[in-house]
Amino acid sequence: MISLVTGGCGFIGSHIVDRLLAERHEVRVIDNFTTGRPQNLEHQKENKALSIFHMDIRSREEIAPVFEGVDQVFHMAALADIVPSIQKPWEYYSSNVLGTYNVVECAREAGIKKLVYAASSSCYGVPDEFPTKETAIRPQYPYALTKRLGEETVLHWGQVYGLPVITLRLFNVYGTRSRTSGTYGAVFGVFLAQKLAGKPFTVVGTGEQTRDFTYVTDVADAFYTAAMSDIVNETFNVGSGGTYSVNRLCELLGGEIVHIPKRPGEPDCTFADTGKIEKALGWKAKVSLEEGVSKILEN
Repeated sequence: MISLVTGGCGFIGSHIVDRLLAERHEVRVIDNFTTGRPQNLEHQKENKALSIFHMDIRSREEIAPVFEGVDQVFHMAALADIVPSIQKPWEYYSSNVLGTYNVVECAREAGIKKLVYAASSSCYGVPDEFPTKETAIRPQYPYALTKRLGEETVLHWGQVYGLPVITLRLFNVYGTRSRTSGTYGAVFGVFLAQKLAGKPFTVVGTGEQTRDFTYVTDVADAFYTAAMSDIVNETFNVGSGGTYSVNRLCELLGGEIVHIPKRPGEPDCTFADTGKIEKALGWKAKVSLEEGVSKILEN
């Protein structure tokens, strides 16, 4: 099988590439290296089954030839983080919405067999219910909106053009190769950078807020499972099956804490209802927070 991963040099994308190569796929990667890093796939550089194209999904003419002969597309490429999306909405709109339009059009023209889109649990805003079901849509800032509009585009192409698609809404992904910059979503990466620098962890508010920390190899497994399934035109939450306090994370990482003021628009809890994906795809997260943190500290 030939698989294409947009944003394949990114944190999650590179783990999907690893999984696909392990499953004997030929893999093509498109990445503009805005957030992705070539060193995330450095360990695969001798692998003849991997090709990396330094391109931007905002240029349809440039990326279209890479889709020729592709069986599956994993659309991971996007700009992330809340605060920059408020400061530079056009950057986010052009990448996450128009870029996604280019990807689905190229996929449609190439006659691909399955496209799996990395959607975001940020589309739920500050939810009213926990665990949160797939129906609780309420995006509250440009990043969340653009990821949601990208998801709508993917599902619409499934509905109108018969493109076989699945969208996966990811909750607080963490693991090796995670970005060590960014604010809201990347709490884990920020803490990791602070630990490496010997600095205290900057905990927002009391630290009692909880997050559905989901280990990156579990997420890669969800993408692979979705791609290989017969199910199309569906949306699924991808979460750990639990929710953990930020204080607990600090405890596992081990280090001093300093508290900073709570920020607007930040939920007190993220917790995915994973009943739908468990039932439809038989997928369930395997890595506990304790195991996940120890894997990172070993690296």
